[in-house]
Amino acid sequence: MASKVEAAIRSVVEKSVIALAEFNRKRLHAADNPYLTGIHTPLESETEFSDLLVTGCVPAGLDGLYVRNGPNPIGAEHGPSHHWFLGDAMVHGVRLQGGRALWYRNRWVRSLKVSEALGEAPAPGKRTIRSDNANTNVQAIGGRLFALVEAGANPVELSEDLQTVAHNPFDDTLHVPYSAHPHFDPDTGEAHAITYEGAPDGRVWHVVIGADGRVIREEPIAVSDGPSIHDCALTASAVLVFDLPVTFSVQRFIKGFQFPIGWNPGHAARVGVLGKSAPGNSIRWCNVEPCYVFHPCNAFETGDGRIIADVIAHSSMFTSSTMGPDADAITFERWTIDPAAGTVARKVLDADPQEFPRMDERLTGKPYRYAWTVAVHAGRDLAAEGSSILYCHDLQEGSREARDFGVDKVAGEFVFVPHGPGERDGWLLGLVGDRHANMSDLYILDAADFTGPPVAVVHIPQRIPPGFHGNWISA
Repeated sequence: MASKVEAAIRSVVEKSVIALAEFNRKRLHAADNPYLTGIHTPLESETEFSDLLVTGCVPAGLDGLYVRNGPNPIGAEHGPSHHWFLGDAMVHGVRLQGGRALWYRNRWVRSLKVSEALGEAPAPGKRTIRSDNANTNVQAIGGRLFALVEAGANPVELSEDLQTVAHNPFDDTLHVPYSAHPHFDPDTGEAHAITYEGAPDGRVWHVVIGADGRVIREEPIAVSDGPSIHDCALTASAVLVFDLPVTFSVQRFIKGFQFPIGWNPGHAARVGVLGKSAPGNSIRWCNVEPCYVFHPCNAFETGDGRIIADVIAHSSMFTSSTMGPDADAITFERWTIDPAAGTVARKVLDADPQEFPRMDERLTGKPYRYAWTVAVHAGRDLAAEGSSILYCHDLQEGSREARDFGVDKVAGEFVFVPHGPGERDGWLLGLVGDRHANMSDLYILDAADFTGPPVAVVHIPQRIPPGFHGNWISA
C-alpha cells in the first residue's frame, strides 16, 4: 500500500512541477541566440542536387554515403528557451560511386513536430514519452541506418535515400533510453554504449547490441543526481563510464528552460571501469578532477592493470549558458586510469581548444597512434572564430599537423575511411561550411598526405549549418 501511495504522491508532484515549468517557459524573454543566426540559421526546406561539381577526383574505392546529423529547427518561432542541442534533426548526405558525386540531399528526421509542420501523417513506430527528436548522430547498426540521440528519442531508422522509415527501438529489443555514441568492438562487431535517462534521479545502463542489430544487454549502473553521460569508451575487456559534474538541474527545469542540464559542483567526478559482460555492481570507480567530457577518442589497456584514455576535456560545462556549450577551456588530454588505486592522472596533450576526435576505428579499444580533431572556439559558440582548422595528432611522436581551410570557413567532424592496413592508409571525409556564401564542400583528404592537396572537393550549392556527427556508410 505504501508504495502505491508514494507513487500517487510522486505523480502529483511531477505534474505540478511540469505545469510550473510550462508556465515559466511562456514568460521567458527572447534573447540573441547564436545558434539561430549567421551560419547556424536553420534551412527552411529539403533540397536535392544531382551530379555535383567536383574539384579533383573522387576515389573509385569510395562507394557509399557520407551522412551527417544535426539540429535544424523547423518553423519560424523557436522560442527564447531554444538550446542548440534540441533543434529538430536534419540529416545531410552525399552519395559517392564510380568516381562521381551522384547526389546531395537533406532531410528532416520525422518527429511528430516535423511531420505536423510539413503537413504529413506521423511516421510509424514507437516513441518515448521524453522526445522523438533523434538529432545527434547517424550510424549503420545491424545493416540498417539509424539516426540517434541520447536520453530521449528511440533510434529512427532511415532509408538509403535518407527518408524516415520508422521510429525503431531495434525491433523492440531496446527497453531503456539509448545513446548517440555506440562504439563497435572490432573483434565481435557488437556495439557498446552507456545510456542515461535525463531525469533528476536518472538511471544509467550499459547497453550492448549484437552484430544482428538486436539488443543483448541492458545492465543498470548505480549513480546519483541524474548525470549527463554523452559518450563512453571501450578497451579490450571493459567499458569506461564518464560520470562527471553535469547533471539534471531541477532549478533550470522549473525556470522553463527546455534543456535542464547544468554544471553541478556537488557531484563527484569519476570514471567507472566495467567489464563488458560484468554485473553493474562490480564497476570500479576512479576519482578525477572536475571537468566534462563529451567525446573520448580511444582507450586501451597497458598490460599492468592501468588504462589509457584520450579525451577532449572541458574545464566545466553549462555553468551559465542555457543555449549551448560554455567551457572556458577545452584541451586534448591523456588520462591514465588506475582501477586498483581508484585514481585518474590527467596529462594535457594539446592545450588548444578542439573537439570531435576521430581515429582509425579498426583500433577501437587497442593501442593506436593517430587522432584527428577539429579546432573550436572555447565559449558560447563552438563554431566561432578559429574553427577552420583540422588537426592530425601523432600520439607516438607527440607532434601535430594543422590544415587550415581558410578565412570564413567552418570545419566539421572528419571521419577516417581506410583503404589499406595502416592507420594513415585511408581518406578523411568531412563537411566544410562557408560563413557568407550559400555553399558547402565535402572534402576528401589523403590521411597520409594530411597537408597536401585535397584528393577531391565535392561542391554543394547549399549552406549546411554546423552540426554534430557524421559517418561513412559503405555500400
